[in-house]
Amino acid sequence: MSPLLAQDPTLADFGRDPWWLVLGKIVFAFAFGLLATLLGVWFERRVVGYMQVRPGPNQVGPFGLLQTLADGLKMAFKEDILPKAADKVVYFFAPTISVICAVTALSVVPFGPMVSIFGHHTPLQVTDVPVAVLLLLACSSMGVYGIVLGGWASGSTYPLLGGLRSSAQMISYEVAMGLSIVAVFMTAGTMSTSGIVAAQGDATRLTIFGTEIPAPGWYAILLLPSFVIFFIATVGETNRAPFDLPEAESELVAGFMTEYSSLKFALFMLSEYVAMVTMSAVTTTLFLGGWRAPWPITLWEGANSGWWPMLWFFGKVIALVFVFVWLRGTLPRLRYDQFMRLGWKVLLPINLVWILVLSGLRSIEDWDSRGKVIAVGIPAGILLLVTIFWPSRKPKTTPTTQEQVDNRPYGSFPLPPMDLQVPPSPRITRVVAEREPANIVAGSDSREV
Repeated sequence: MSPLLAQDPTLADFGRDPWWLVLGKIVFAFAFGLLATLLGVWFERRVVGYMQVRPGPNQVGPFGLLQTLADGLKMAFKEDILPKAADKVVYFFAPTISVICAVTALSVVPFGPMVSIFGHHTPLQVTDVPVAVLLLLACSSMGVYGIVLGGWASGSTYPLLGGLRSSAQMISYEVAMGLSIVAVFMTAGTMSTSGIVAAQGDATRLTIFGTEIPAPGWYAILLLPSFVIFFIATVGETNRAPFDLPEAESELVAGFMTEYSSLKFALFMLSEYVAMVTMSAVTTTLFLGGWRAPWPITLWEGANSGWWPMLWFFGKVIALVFVFVWLRGTLPRLRYDQFMRLGWKVLLPINLVWILVLSGLRSIEDWDSRGKVIAVGIPAGILLLVTIFWPSRKPKTTPTTQEQVDNRPYGSFPLPPMDLQVPPSPRITRVVAEREPANIVAGSDSREV
C-alpha cells in the first residue's frame, strides 16, 4: 500500500494493541476532553466578547489563555457549601455522572486513520464496536441523570424544576436525534463509527441521463435534513443556549446548579463543555466525513495520510464549537412551551417524513431510469398540485379598539379612558372645606411679655 493513501481501520484492527498503547489512547482521549474544555471556555468568552464589541479575557496569560485555569483554581479554593436538606450521597455523585458520560463517548470517536506508533500499526481511536453509535446515544442519554439527580438531591425548589426540565428536554430531543442517525445507518450500512467515516470517503456517483457525475460523500450534504435536525437536537441535548432551560438564570436562578459550589459546580460546568465538544466530534464523525480532509485540500494526495487527518478533525470540531458559541451570542432563550413544541411538532414529523422519503429512494435504486422518473415524478407532481390548490386560510379581521372593549367579559380589570381624561373616583367622596382665617382676640388679662 502506498504511504500516501489513508488506510481506514476496520473492526478487526481493534483489540490487538499492547496495554501501554491502549492506556495511552485512553489518556489522550481524556486529555483531549479536558483541554478542549479549558480552551472552550476561553474561546467562548473571546468570541462572544468580539460579537458584543468588548475585549473578553485578555489579562491573565497571552491573549487571556490562562484565565480559565485561574478561574478553575479559584473555584477549587472556594468554600464547599452543603445544603441542610440535601441528600448527601446523591448530591456528591451527581456531577461526576455527567462528566463520566460525556468523556466516555469519546472512546468510540475516530480521531484519524491507521498510523504507526513506536512500530505498532494502530488506528487513532480508543475502540470501536459494531453498534458504536448506540453507545454514543446511550452516553448522551445517561448524562441527563447527573442533572436530574443533582436537582433532586439539592432539596430546593429551583434545582428540582431545572432537573425536571432537563428530563423532559432529553425525552423530546433524543427521539429526533435517534431518527436522524437512522438515515446515516441506511446510507452507510453500518453502525460502526469507523465504518461510517469510511463510507463517506468515496464520492457518491450520480447517473443523470446516462452521465455519471461525482457528488460529495459527506452525509451533511447528502442527508441535509438529517444533519440540520441532528445538530438542533445536539444543542438541545447539551442544554446550550437558546435551549438552556434547565439553567435559565432569568427564571430559575441557576437551575439545577443553584445549590452547588466549589469543585462540584466546576464539574457541572466541565460536563457541559465536554458534552459540547463531544457532540461536535460526533457530528463531525457522522456527517462531516470524520478525519478526512475537506475539498480542496483533498487535491493533495497526502492529505489523508499519517497524522494530518487529526488536524482536519480538530478543525471541524472547532468550527462546530464556534457555531454553538454563535448561537449563544445571537439567539434569545426560548420559552419552555416553544421549546417542547419545536421538538414534538416540528422536528419529529419532518424527520419521520424524511426517513419515509429516503426509504423510498433507497428501494428504487435498482430500477431503470424510466421507472425512477415515474416513481419520483408522480408523487412530486401530486405534492406540487396539493401545495398549489390547498385552500388558504381567510385572514382574520382585526376588531377595533372599541369592539375589543365592548367584548371584554364581566369583571375584567378596569381600563383607563380612551381619551386620557381620568374621571373622579366613584368610591371616594371628597369634601372640600373652605377654612376661614382664625381671628384671636386678646383677653383683658393678656399682657405683653
